[in-house]
Amino acid sequence: MQERIRGVLSPVVTPFQRDLSPDRERFAAHCQWLLAQGVSGLAIFGTTSEANSLSVAERISLFDGLLEDGIPAARLMPGTGCCALSDSVELTRHAVSAGAAGVLMLPPFYYKGVSEEGVFRNYAEIVERVHDPRLRIYLYHIPQVSQVPITIPLIQRLRAAYPGAIAGIKDSSGDPANLRALLDAFAGTDFDVFPGSELLLLEGLRHGGVGCITATGNVNPGPIAALCRDWRGADADRQQANLDATRRVLQSFPMVPAVKATIAHYSDDDAWSRVRPPLVELDAGQRTQLVSQLDALGFAMPGIAMAA
Repeated sequence: MQERIRGVLSPVVTPFQRDLSPDRERFAAHCQWLLAQGVSGLAIFGTTSEANSLSVAERISLFDGLLEDGIPAARLMPGTGCCALSDSVELTRHAVSAGAAGVLMLPPFYYKGVSEEGVFRNYAEIVERVHDPRLRIYLYHIPQVSQVPITIPLIQRLRAAYPGAIAGIKDSSGDPANLRALLDAFAGTDFDVFPGSELLLLEGLRHGGVGCITATGNVNPGPIAALCRDWRGADADRQQANLDATRRVLQSFPMVPAVKATIAHYSDDDAWSRVRPPLVELDAGQRTQLVSQLDALGFAMPGIAMAA
């Protein structure tokens, strides 16, 4: 088995062309820039990637394009959780067969109020159908969006049934108490807990977390990765405060359009601002306000203009 992926993962935004088809060239260039900035891996096809606005074929094409462009599969953790069981199986099987580090998997999220038994059966069917010892599933807990929580008893049941396949969780609840409960419940095990925001990076690392998977890892990857490496240092709290300030600016706007607008501005490539409906771009006033607040923090994206 390959070494587990830990540290800071960027859930890569998906650029679009004028006709709103995925822009493979810009996507690959951004992934290369992120890795050059020191992130451990790329959590492609997550919420920030607008993955649920992408078809299965589009995801597979972009994934394969990264491999063709020389990005190691072992640095990739693609999102493969869909409403349709067969789509989740197809995407997961493709990622595992290519040698991906793992897959980040939402629960099926269309039907609300489903039982924990139903969520367990969904994950169990995927594990059984993929049927590959290389499979590592990182559960994706984002209840404010999915409305389908992933509870500690559910995780424990899944780990008991499939101890090799259930490898960790991305906790995007934003709730420090939930993060701490996960860290306490799985302390001393090989179940890896990633906060879904760098706001909780230092707290998570100090209590057994293994990094974070964060939307702002698209625009501020170097400093986030630096804190993850140096979190035991005397300067860690100051670094965390700086990360917090940048994060709070970005999350005061709709996050995906804000991340894309930031890339568009600092790369001088306005094509990056495009989003797929139902999302809409920031308007001119919002973009001006966003950039002004980031500039006031001394924010920069070194090398992004050359990568764009």
